This record gives sequence, C-alpha cells and structure tokens, in this order.
Amino acid sequence: QWATIRIEKGVKKAQPQMIKTPAANGIIERDETTMEKEIAGLHRVDFEFSDIFYFCRKGFEAIVEDEVTQRFSSEELVSWNLLTRTNVNFHYISLRLTVVWVIGVVVRYCFLLPLRFTLAAIGITSMIVGTTMVGQLPNSSVKNYLSELVHLTCSRILVRALSGTIHYHNKENKPQKGGICVANHTSPIDAIILTNDGCYAMVGQVHGGLMGVIQRATVKACPHVWFERSEVKDRHLVTKRLREHVADKSKLPILIFPEGTCINNTSVMMFKKGSFEIGGTIYPVAIKYDPQFGDAFWNSSKYNIVSYLLRIMTSWAIVCNVWYMPPMVRKEGEDAVQFANRVRSAIARQGGLTELPWDGGLKRAKVKDAFKEEQQKNYSKMLVRNGSIG
Repeated sequence: QWATIRIEKGVKKAQPQMIKTPAANGIIERDETTMEKEIAGLHRVDFEFSDIFYFCRKGFEAIVEDEVTQRFSSEELVSWNLLTRTNVNFHYISLRLTVVWVIGVVVRYCFLLPLRFTLAAIGITSMIVGTTMVGQLPNSSVKNYLSELVHLTCSRILVRALSGTIHYHNKENKPQKGGICVANHTSPIDAIILTNDGCYAMVGQVHGGLMGVIQRATVKACPHVWFERSEVKDRHLVTKRLREHVADKSKLPILIFPEGTCINNTSVMMFKKGSFEIGGTIYPVAIKYDPQFGDAFWNSSKYNIVSYLLRIMTSWAIVCNVWYMPPMVRKEGEDAVQFANRVRSAIARQGGLTELPWDGGLKRAKVKDAFKEEQQKNYSKMLVRNGSIG
C-alpha cells in the first residue's frame, strides 16, 4: 500500500511536467533572468565586486546540475519498471516485488534473450548474404526492388529481435526519393526503427569488425554513403557526395541524424548545419521511446556496443512512436543554421522533447573558448554602454 501511494503521488506530481519542463524537477531552481538585467539590479553604472557573485552562482549551477550533462544519462522514471534496482526511490519496496523481479530476470535472460539472439543472428546473416547476392546483379529496377525487399525484411526481423512495438503516425508524410530524412537521435537502433517502415540510404563513417562487414555488403546493393575517416574531416567533399546523391531523384532518401551523437530521449540538441547546406527537401521525423518498457538510450561513454545490445535485448520490449512530419524547404534569405534550428524546433514540439541550443559534442569535448569569450564580450559591452569604461 505504501509503494502504491508513493508511485501514484510521483505520477501525479511529475508526469504533467515531464514533457514541458523536465528541468523543473532538478536539484536546483534556476533563475532565467539575463545577465544584463540581473547585474543591473545590483548597481547602476560602475563595475563592482558584487558582479563576481553572479558568475560564481552560474558556475555552481553548471557544476551541480548543468542542462547538458544530464541529457547523457538514462531518463529518470516516475516508477520502477522491474528492470533495475538502482533507482533510489524504489530500491526496496516489498518482498513480493522482489520475487516478481527475480521471476522477471529468469524470463528475460533464460527465455527472451536466447530467442532474441537467434532472431538477431538470422537478421544480420540474412542482411549480409542477401545484399551480397543482390549486389552482383546489374543496375536495374529489379535490383532496386530486391534490395529494398532485403533491407525491409531483415530490418523487420531485427525489430522482432528487440520485441519492438512501433507506432507510425502520419504516413502520408513519409520521406520521398531524392529527399533528406532528418531525425533526432537516441540510439543506434533508430535506423532500424525507421527502415522497418521504409528504405533509406544511410550516411556514416566506415567501421571495422562486424559493422564493417555489414557496411561493405549493403553498399553493393543500395547506394549508402560511407566515408573514410580522412573524408569525414573534409566537409566540402562530404557535402559534394551528398549533393550528388540528392540530385538523383531515383535514389532512396538519405537518412541523417544531425545531432551527431545519442541524446537521452528527453531532448533535442543542436543540429549540425552541414545537413542543411546540401539543398533539397527535408523530411523531419520525430522519434520518442517509451522508457517504461526499456531504456533505448545508448550512453557510449559508459557502455560499449556489446553491453548496450545486451541491455536492450534483456529489457521487456522496445516501444516507441514515430511521427512523419510535413516536408520543409529552406526559405529565401534563411541561412543553414536558421533552417536547422527551425527543423529542430518542429521535431522537438512533435515529439514532446526539450529543445536545447548546445552542441552534443560536449558529451566528450570541453566547452569551446568561443562560448566563454561570448560571455566576456557581453559583460564588456554592458559596461561600455553604461559608461563605466571610458
């Protein structure tokens, strides 16, 4: 009874705010007042040492709970989903639930995992063999048809291996050939989720190992765009190859995740502008997973790909919603950054995700000096405007 009341209270209080203002449930309450207004309230004209406290407070806020780092950890649930025992609020509730959890472990690891592993092996093997065979055929409409059939069939087998339950909305807006499909990025399985409903030309870096074998096999049957490490650094070469692909209206739509890294199913971070300099029609797609059945987010800094796949294949299921959105084109006078921001905002609204302006590269890299200098310039301009610097 105590656990039920606690869960109900958590749902009533937290659920309405999960989508609109997830940061409001954090450790600290942030003041969104701009630097100019807040410091102006402390003094009128000259520099004062009290200004330092503003920057100190902002620094402490960033250290305690910045809005970027928390997007690279698993989404917090309002109730325990019987998958982990690490949630402090539901670490131990009752003996009855502990027994249920143990039974769940047996079911997931002893029954579901072997079945899912078998299906995954069948899907991957079929993908390699099927695309290799189709790749031997001469270019024709028959080859394109067989390639799409192999990709669709194998992707659907792989989705079954994850016990995937996917709800596709507004299918009349599905990406068309010659276009660019742009989606938010939560997991490596995002591509499989989308390919389960239609074929795409993938864009990515050449890998080794099993992933490299799959890439070399699939590119023979389908015009995927794989880049070597040296090519990825040459942005102009990448843009040229993508433009050539988009110019051919008979080729499959390109699938791009412009965030460049996986974000934890709660937010959409900065879209890299390169995808929006190519030209052509952009088809936005919003993907939102249901964390109650399994955590689809891949924290690549914490788990390697094998550990990640083991985690999702031992979850209850992968449940998600996919929204196809009306196509968008670049407006006259709009640069690539503005266009990227407009597409990102549309995806965030549709998926009920928080929109953040930060670069997902902060997951592994330090903050650029340009961001620090921007704050210094703003403060200097404010002092000059107030007349404290002659």
